[in-house]
Amino acid sequence: MSKMQREALQDSEDIDFTEEKEQWNEYKLADGTTLKLKLVLRGVKRLRRYEPDGTPIYVINSINVVRAVDVPPELKEKPKKPEVSPV
Repeated sequence: MSKMQREALQDSEDIDFTEEKEQWNEYKLADGTTLKLKLVLRGVKRLRRYEPDGTPIYVINSINVVRAVDVPPELKEKPKKPEVSPV
């Protein structure tokens, strides 16, 4: 992390949030598979910095959830035994 990034985060403020809507984005791949992706917000910080128009700058911590659906049978491998027994 650069010195400028550390300084920007040093004076940042954690902002609480509630989930309003999380939608899946769907993409059809050339091989016939459909990928579903969703960004899930884990945390938000408001910096003490602003865009030229006066809008505050936010930094987010997020994860991407990815699901492959409608995978053509010829792309699938034979299912394997689990390496760990279920508890």
